[in-house]
Amino acid sequence: MQKMVKGANVGLAALSEDVGSVMMSLGWSSPTGEGDADVSVLLLDGNGKVRSDADFCFYNNPIAGNGSVQLLGKTPTADGNEDRISFDLDAVPPEVEQIVVAASRYGGSRFGDLNDLHLTLADSSGDSLVQFSIEDAGAVSAFIFGELYRRTGEWKFRAVGQGYASGLGGLATDFGVDIDDDAEDEAQDASAEDEPGQRDGAQQVVVPAPRAPEPAPVADGGEAAPSEPKRRARPRTARKKVTLPKTAKKSLAENDSWRTARLFPLSALKNDRERETRATSVLLSVMTQVPEFGRRLTAGFGAPAGRMETFTEVSLPHGGTPRRPDGVIRVERAGKLWTALVETKTNGNALKPDQVQAYMDIAARRGYEAVITLSNDVALEGSPLVDVRIDGRRKHKVALWHLSWAEVAHQAQMLIRHEGVGNATHAWLLQELLHYLQHEHSGCHGFQNMGSAWVPVRKGIDDETLCQGDPRATEVIESWERLVRQVCLRLGGELGQKVLPVQRTRRGADPHARRADLADRLCTQGRLDAELRIEGTPGVLAIAADLRTGKLRTSIEVAASEQGYPLSRAKRLIRQLASAPADLHIETLVEGDGVGPRGTLERLRPEPGDLLPKDGGEIVGFRLSLFKGMGNGRGSAESGFIRSVDEAVDRFHALVIAQLETRGARRTGGAVDSVR
Repeated sequence: MQKMVKGANVGLAALSEDVGSVMMSLGWSSPTGEGDADVSVLLLDGNGKVRSDADFCFYNNPIAGNGSVQLLGKTPTADGNEDRISFDLDAVPPEVEQIVVAASRYGGSRFGDLNDLHLTLADSSGDSLVQFSIEDAGAVSAFIFGELYRRTGEWKFRAVGQGYASGLGGLATDFGVDIDDDAEDEAQDASAEDEPGQRDGAQQVVVPAPRAPEPAPVADGGEAAPSEPKRRARPRTARKKVTLPKTAKKSLAENDSWRTARLFPLSALKNDRERETRATSVLLSVMTQVPEFGRRLTAGFGAPAGRMETFTEVSLPHGGTPRRPDGVIRVERAGKLWTALVETKTNGNALKPDQVQAYMDIAARRGYEAVITLSNDVALEGSPLVDVRIDGRRKHKVALWHLSWAEVAHQAQMLIRHEGVGNATHAWLLQELLHYLQHEHSGCHGFQNMGSAWVPVRKGIDDETLCQGDPRATEVIESWERLVRQVCLRLGGELGQKVLPVQRTRRGADPHARRADLADRLCTQGRLDAELRIEGTPGVLAIAADLRTGKLRTSIEVAASEQGYPLSRAKRLIRQLASAPADLHIETLVEGDGVGPRGTLERLRPEPGDLLPKDGGEIVGFRLSLFKGMGNGRGSAESGFIRSVDEAVDRFHALVIAQLETRGARRTGGAVDSVR
């Protein structure tokens, strides 16, 4: 891997033999645990300008260049989170000479407030080619990390590191993107806050109308307007897509015993083998028929954007005994073929290392690019689900990737409920797939077992016999981390917002050492902790599972406004929580190490003044908490705990966080304002 400095450039062909498809990651961390940015990509012609609105790739238009560039969203890492971008360089339109990769912040935030800004570039095998660390971002709200550009037919990378104090509007304008007057005013306002999920209103970009002296088309499809200069309406840059309504139409069935006919029936499933075969065939078929979905799942694995075909139960030679992978994915683009083998497990069954090893060997011999494993489990950085041996003598490299059923369901839900797909038929197919995955007989329910160490560790904590350094505690920490990541996927799919786990560790920290430290704390404190950052919410959702008391605590800390008297702040908070549960615990946070008053919402409603510190201490915020028992006594201990975590998070978000968001947005005209 080559480390870059600002202004340096390098040819990609000198770094790897396979750079037709590359993956770029932009990452950062926040000292407060609360900090994010939106990635954008601009495809420029020989004049350094965009050709049309399709060349500006951002959160409302995540695919550009005929599918050769795609924003893949955020993925959690040990240091925080990274935004990933897939580039199919062989498929980039020939008119595009330069690809600029940038990011922007909003709500008055600056890149100088973030730590460990970095960019990495990897080939289709996942091997890192380039790393660029940024030390001097400064007080800017938009930042160019780097660029890919052509020189004499070869793609090169340049480490840029250039900021724009004027934000996304100033950056876009420099590359030929026009900003509407109203949007430009808002983009220039560094302190403007945007409603979650609708930030395009504050920094709306439109490409200029053609300058040729011909009638410009009207956005609403009416007759052509005269050619005189005329202010254009402000459209969304994303293409119109189809999403399904959240509430189903009233059924025409005579009674509740009638069942809707499903495209993918589950009644005939009798054993694990049938579940694996059916689930693989259903998934691969929908990936082929719904291009947005197939591309979303495979782009992160280095697959190009092209014509996809999928196959099941393929027989491939392997010594004296042929092997039958569960599926094969093949993507053809510009005469080049990308192929991956698929190995599937359902119903909580573990992947078999010898089986995966055989598929890795077959893929290497046959020139396949990847092996994709698919199971209920969730992969963790530094903790592979299967150990395979890579023969370094082979010239052809095969990448091993993992996909969880929870992530498949998440991507389907994001498309049909929030982001949209090309037509109603595609949306219906994804809805049928989602129904299949969520059915109790499918076996595709995601992470459902805390592992064999869970019960012994709980018993060891209860009788105080669990010692630091016990490897079983580390196993529980890994299972907890997998559960938290799955909670993020599920909640994010339901809300249509980014939900990511917060990792309060420094960049470059060893994940094994981090988990060992957490395991030691579990032994001494008997508690599992996690934090979730939900886009658009006023704080971080904290989860604490106390294994000694058997209680789950979900909480959030919200900042107190600097405006108004202390009693007014307390009354406003109580009004915001008018529909919250009576057993909600509220604690006043006092400046310094002081402990503030606390009480239940039921007790505080008639007397908000009880939240004021008796010694007149400065109120800096409030902590809101709900408590719930772990498990309900039905089913296994593992499933009971996992279900209780899901229920606790859902209840807290719906009854507490959503109240803060809704009332804050209503009062401020769209911007969430925690307790003002």
